[in-house]
Amino acid sequence: MAGLNHPVNLKYTETDEWVRVEGSQATIGITDYAQDQLGDIVYIELPWDPSALNKESKFGDIESVKATSELLSPLSGEVVRANESLKENPELINDSPYEEGWMLVLEISDPAELDGLMSASEYEAYLQGR
Repeated sequence: MAGLNHPVNLKYTETDEWVRVEGSQATIGITDYAQDQLGDIVYIELPWDPSALNKESKFGDIESVKATSELLSPLSGEVVRANESLKENPELINDSPYEEGWMLVLEISDPAELDGLMSASEYEAYLQGR
């Protein structure tokens, strides 16, 4: 995937979410590949209030000029915080998917689930095989 960025310090899912683990918390967003495929993002629905998520459960919807897609949680845990700036500026996901465009912070309830996520090189190999 020439030109797309997949930082090596993150973990990835087959549904194109990324995870940055810091202690017992995980920051979650969608990958550069996903935002590129979606095109210009115009709206996002996230759990703005604290709530519990299970691995692979829907945590929101993202709408672009091309399509609406479900967002799936890569891990189980409690939503600690959602990125409020995305309400007014969903395009931050296109501009900065790994920094300004993050979506949720979870308190991880089952750290063993991290073992099921892909490294950057595994994710890039997965994308090549699509």
